[in-house]
Amino acid sequence: MEIEAVAQLIRNGLPGSEVEVTGDGSHFEAVVVSDAFSGLTPIKKQRLVMDTVKAQIASGELHALSIKTLTPEQRLA
Repeated sequence: MEIEAVAQLIRNGLPGSEVEVTGDGSHFEAVVVSDAFSGLTPIKKQRLVMDTVKAQIASGELHALSIKTLTPEQRLA
């Protein structure tokens, strides 16, 4: 998969989020900033992001995704 394709999947699944993705084609790291994370536990934040790429992980197209989640307030801190 391409880096931008992974980023776009996350953006589509979490509208209004800011997404930065790096990686090597099968292993990716994503930093996602979204209002949707406000008040959620860390595991729920991770699940929200993973749900956006669930089909690609199931098919093997996306092998691994490491995620860092932040609210806009956390990013500014």
